[in-house]
Amino acid sequence: MGRLRYDGTAAPITIDDSTLAHLKIVMGTKLRRNESFLMTWLRTDDAEDARTTIWVHPAIPLQFGFDVPALPPIEPERISAIMTALNASGELVLDEYLPAPAEAV
Repeated sequence: MGRLRYDGTAAPITIDDSTLAHLKIVMGTKLRRNESFLMTWLRTDDAEDARTTIWVHPAIPLQFGFDVPALPPIEPERISAIMTALNASGELVLDEYLPAPAEAV
């Protein structure tokens, strides 16, 4: 599982390396164009918030950490689908890319 770190202070978001490689391209493209956007995900840790949304901006540090040195194969169709969803709503929703949170007992 790779890690997406944003702003240098929050706990990283764990995402499988293949998905993280695709998100890196999508997010890099948006930020290279100076296009900020919302990013939302369900928390899988013991955080106070069950769902988190952040404003992703080119001036805020962003780091992608991978478990393996070789990047996984990139699927152009997957990049296109993620980018289309992001452009349609202005929000990158990570729910389908992250492990489901444990159900509260």
